[in-house]
Amino acid sequence: MPVYPSLTRALAEALVDVLWFVEGCEDEQIDPDDAVKVLEGVADLVAQLSSDQRSDFIDLLGSMTAEEADPSRRKFLDSFPEGFGLVEDDS
Repeated sequence: MPVYPSLTRALAEALVDVLWFVEGCEDEQIDPDDAVKVLEGVADLVAQLSSDQRSDFIDLLGSMTAEEADPSRRKFLDSFPEGFGLVEDDS
């Protein structure tokens, strides 16, 4: 069992794991409408973070990305800030 340096890190890891699972599920595993509700719910929640909280979360996600060995999870972590509205889309 991994030991996390903080409760914040442990909760961030858990949140990412759940969202990565939901996003990767096939329609037979989870109702697509329910999956969208979960993903949008998290996006709504992070939209309410203060600027400092958002910045801290982005920094934490960056650390998690740098430490991630699984390429597909690393890609998910790397896209998390844009995908969940923590930063503006550059396109």
